[in-house]
Amino acid sequence: MGNSRLTTRILMAMDDLITESSTRKNITSRFQDLHKSILRKHYNAADVEIDYHRQRIKMDVVLNDHEYDPKTINMIVSTMPVNLCYKNLGSFLKTCLTEDVSTLAFYATLLKQYTNEDVALLAL
Repeated sequence: MGNSRLTTRILMAMDDLITESSTRKNITSRFQDLHKSILRKHYNAADVEIDYHRQRIKMDVVLNDHEYDPKTINMIVSTMPVNLCYKNLGSFLKTCLTEDVSTLAFYATLLKQYTNEDVALLAL
């Protein structure tokens, strides 16, 4: 039961962070990195570019997970170029949020990095 509560709090905090980071007129490079991190994780993308003016996202999605290791330089990785359009960046990023355990741990890391909140405090 506590785990479900923690999941809800992490997702709510991520929702708030996405809202805060995507509603500013001048999105800082720090928030651009946040947006790219969320998209990389959700789409398993090796490279992500966001054109905030044209409302487009270009990324190279990894086709085979076994070929890609983010900790090393990958010379040969099968990717597929993807070009997406969005109307509202915040809404689009919120659709990328998922509840699996590894992704929640990733979100906890992002929350600590971008809000200076410890996830242990969210559980209280």
